[in-house]
Amino acid sequence: MLHRIAPNVQGPLDSIRADRGGRFGFAFRPDTAAFYLVSSRHSGIEYFSPPVSTNPGRPDTAVRIVVYDTSSNALVTVEARHLVITRAGENGTRGALDLIVLQNTGQRTRVTSDTLHPSISLPLPAGTSGLQVGESEVSAESVHRKGDSLMITAPIAPGEKQLTVQYHVPAGRSTLELPVQGTGQKINVLLEETGARVSGAGMAFADSQVIQGRSFRRWSGVTPAPGVIRISLPGTPYTAGWLLAALVFSMGAILLVAGWYFVGRRNQRIGIAPGSVLDAIAGLDARYVGRQEETPPSEWQSYLNQRARLKAELETSLAADRTSR
Repeated sequence: MLHRIAPNVQGPLDSIRADRGGRFGFAFRPDTAAFYLVSSRHSGIEYFSPPVSTNPGRPDTAVRIVVYDTSSNALVTVEARHLVITRAGENGTRGALDLIVLQNTGQRTRVTSDTLHPSISLPLPAGTSGLQVGESEVSAESVHRKGDSLMITAPIAPGEKQLTVQYHVPAGRSTLELPVQGTGQKINVLLEETGARVSGAGMAFADSQVIQGRSFRRWSGVTPAPGVIRISLPGTPYTAGWLLAALVFSMGAILLVAGWYFVGRRNQRIGIAPGSVLDAIAGLDARYVGRQEETPPSEWQSYLNQRARLKAELETSLAADRTSR
């Protein structure tokens, strides 16, 4: 199926059945303000290609879509976790931004066993509250909180997926404990308050980072075994006009400094959710980042324009969401 994603309209344009060798083709007149994806459905799950070329002089003849069988037992692990905790606000509540990188190294898509169970669940720091899904590669509707667990009902295809969530640390909490379920997880914890400390599960103080003019102290480590990460918080609240959502757009810098997240691995992504601005940006980057010299100037400029427009749309959406709350 051929999909168009434009500023004012999104949806399928055409469909065709592949031949016995898996080959297919579409002919269409591209809109310069839109970009196009190709998808295939297998076992009830839609798998998407990166954006296809819209340059008539360079038709995209190398589009490849990989689909997978499904299993409720396919192994999905946490490859990395990056937790940012801001200083306390006027009411003593702290904000937490949690970026989780999931990895499915097998050849089957992880799915739920039934409608009562998630495809995967992850621990959240005990005693925290609330949940807001940020920039993620799974739909917000498939993520919810149940007690101190993060429940994900979306299918997890082979490869890597990112999930960003925000929640709150209630006033009066002096200690947070984050259970670690496996070994070899790369962990970053960034704390804004100078009196805060991190211990356990292979964690050690690394350095300090400045994010949007604010200083954070970073602890990092690779978990040697299942255990608990303990975060000690100072008891005196600070007054701060801090907008946690802005940190979502700074996480790339954090991960670059940490040296654990590699943008090149985006090329391995398989499932991009249609209609998602964030996934659309990721799809564009997967196709064009690092390829300016081999891309015609007009096509490169079109990429920059589309990315800027999508980012502006995302920022407007986030601003409207904060205003509504």
